[in-house]
Amino acid sequence: MLSPAAARTIRETLPAVGAAIEDITPLFYKKLFTAHPELLRDLFNRGNQANGTQSQALAGSIAAFATALLEHPGTRPDAMLARIAHKHASLGIAPDQYEIVHRHLFAAIAEVLGEAVTAEVAEAWDEVYWLMANALIALERRLYAEAGADGGATWRPYRVVARHQETADVVTFLAAPADGAPVPAAKPGQYVSVRVQLPDGAGQIRQYSLSGQPDGALQFSVKRTVGTPSGEVSNHLHGHVTAGSQLELSAPFGDVTLAEGEGPVLLASAGIGCTPMIGMLAHLAATGSTREVIAVHGDRDQLSHAFRADLDQLVRKLPRARSHVWYERPAGEWPAGRTGLVDVTDLAVPPGTTAYLCGPLPFLRTVRTQLLTAGVRPAAIHYEVFGPDLWLGHTA
Repeated sequence: MLSPAAARTIRETLPAVGAAIEDITPLFYKKLFTAHPELLRDLFNRGNQANGTQSQALAGSIAAFATALLEHPGTRPDAMLARIAHKHASLGIAPDQYEIVHRHLFAAIAEVLGEAVTAEVAEAWDEVYWLMANALIALERRLYAEAGADGGATWRPYRVVARHQETADVVTFLAAPADGAPVPAAKPGQYVSVRVQLPDGAGQIRQYSLSGQPDGALQFSVKRTVGTPSGEVSNHLHGHVTAGSQLELSAPFGDVTLAEGEGPVLLASAGIGCTPMIGMLAHLAATGSTREVIAVHGDRDQLSHAFRADLDQLVRKLPRARSHVWYERPAGEWPAGRTGLVDVTDLAVPPGTTAYLCGPLPFLRTVRTQLLTAGVRPAAIHYEVFGPDLWLGHTA
């Protein structure tokens, strides 16, 4: 994919660029938001910008893409690109925005690396950037077409028809299209973007997994984010959105979806990572699946476990399903073997299992390692992480 001359230059300069990229990306965002403050106000997650995770994710994706081009020159890293393309499609990213990013990213690279950025180096990294950008543009164009959102017109007005308090800090919303049109099709495990107008006028966007399959509505669940910075959108949804409220939602997107088939499935989650797994379980139950299903979940305690009753009910509906739950600090009587963090090493994982994971990065790393040890193929382990994907490009 890379030209021979560019490949040589990238191989020679990748260590230096990789070492400097965490200096490059903050400078890039500073230049970008100075020139286009509307992007920080209405597109980028201000919380992730404040804590630096967005910069880390960008750095990881660029380095991973360049590395993949060198290590596997005849293969495009479609798994990584699909993850980014789905996220971009849920935000309504347009092709002309790649030109804006290119301008400010390369200005930041030149400023940080100085004289090391010769014309040859600039041309080689320009080739890497546009290979990645053009691939993403093509993937996003296809995703928009499949969602009936040609040209990136993915946003639609919805009306909240119900609100359910799952736990003290988790709320589920059911939202129906405000125009009475049919609900867009969704695959188990996908998410929607929710755009809200905040008091300062910003139109901030967040992604929330679909946590069920109600007729005529999309169901998503939101955990209130506390700390510094606190969750602007989650706190707004918790504090101000009730039945009858209007919201803007994207079409459903997401590349981590339950594959059809008859083989065994393991669904592992921690905390609010249970939402896509409950969506997958609901689909399996609704379709009368006879697949072997292992549901694994870890949480702080019983009171913080969202969808606890739903998990029990859905597992009972599936003839070959079983669940295993761990609590770090359980309330009342609880088996010692299920106290603490999730540990799947003692579970009987059948051959041919496909695993889906969702939760914090330490949980994902631990459970993935345990599943690999148990004989699950790397290609059969799929993960979803909320927020910028700091693991991108680092899993087999």
